[in-house]
Amino acid sequence: MGLNTDHLLRCLLTLEAAVERYGQSAPDSMDQEVFRNAIIKGYELSQENSFKLLRKALVAFGHGTRKLDSLPVKEILRLAAIHGLMGLEEVERWFAYRDNRNDTAHEYGERFACETLKLLPDFIVDGKRLESVLRERLGRGRA
Repeated sequence: MGLNTDHLLRCLLTLEAAVERYGQSAPDSMDQEVFRNAIIKGYELSQENSFKLLRKALVAFGHGTRKLDSLPVKEILRLAAIHGLMGLEEVERWFAYRDNRNDTAHEYGERFACETLKLLPDFIVDGKRLESVLRERLGRGRA
């Protein structure tokens, strides 16, 4: 099995660019609104791609696809730690990202600015690290 992490990396780089441009836009401007929407979508896509790739990676460790598909995301993250794909501190941060993402799906206003924007720098670093680990350990031609 070879994982292709290209899409995840592209999502993370796009998210990083949107965060940078959001910070450069005038407060309450249309540009800021456009970049905020891009951030929300990029955050969601990056998480969903991460969890999809983790499920695929865990198959390589002997876990069944049906079982993995039925597990909640937090269980997937715990299994990733057990198999050395991420550390326990990272798992705790990913729990916070997931909880925040679930909240963000319902609230895009002030709470978004206060909570999500604070998490994004660490999320991008953790996302890039996960992409790197998956590519190095299970990327095409490796497994």
